[in-house]
Amino acid sequence: MKHYSYFRSSAAYRVRIALNLKGVDYEQVPVNLVTAQQQAQAYLALNPQGLVPALELEDGTILSQSMAILEWLEDTYPAPELYPADATKRALMRSFCSNIACDVHPLNNLSVLNYLRDELGADERQVAAWYSHWVCRVFDAAEKQVATGNGKFCFGEAPSMADCLLIPQMYNALRFNVAVTPYPTLLTIYAHCTALPAFAAADPLRQADNPDQLS
Repeated sequence: MKHYSYFRSSAAYRVRIALNLKGVDYEQVPVNLVTAQQQAQAYLALNPQGLVPALELEDGTILSQSMAILEWLEDTYPAPELYPADATKRALMRSFCSNIACDVHPLNNLSVLNYLRDELGADERQVAAWYSHWVCRVFDAAEKQVATGNGKFCFGEAPSMADCLLIPQMYNALRFNVAVTPYPTLLTIYAHCTALPAFAAADPLRQADNPDQLS
């Protein structure tokens, strides 16, 4: 199985976490978004969407879009479960995940930030304000959703799909200097999760295509 990834892609990051949590063996194939490798003909022939992540299965099937990949992983590798069995609790967790995957990530990905700079003439202060606005809008709700939990994970006593989504988003928020002190529960969950092996191995700083890779 091959995971086409870019070390800073939060969508690829969330898939790495899930693969690690489920103990799936995979080969990581770097796709450099900065040099637009995702738009090269060789990659487009593999994934016409021209995005990462993509997951190439052993039979050659290509899965794209991180949430579809995560759902496939849950269906194909059911242990450990990343969604609760109860239908209502599962819907609540999917709502949490969608808030990140649909309401902040698409607005703050690299192509959008570049469009703000290159096409609309936004300066770095304006780009930073844009980024922070959408992160905080989602984190305001996320903090309320997890504040009644155990403080270690978003929901329940073990890592879940919600943690797979939250950790990359918090990583990016910290990287872009978003003011995250109003979200103490989210920060506590981030600190707890990133110390666990499955999350630590997925960290962008530990990926082979990161030029500043940790040893």
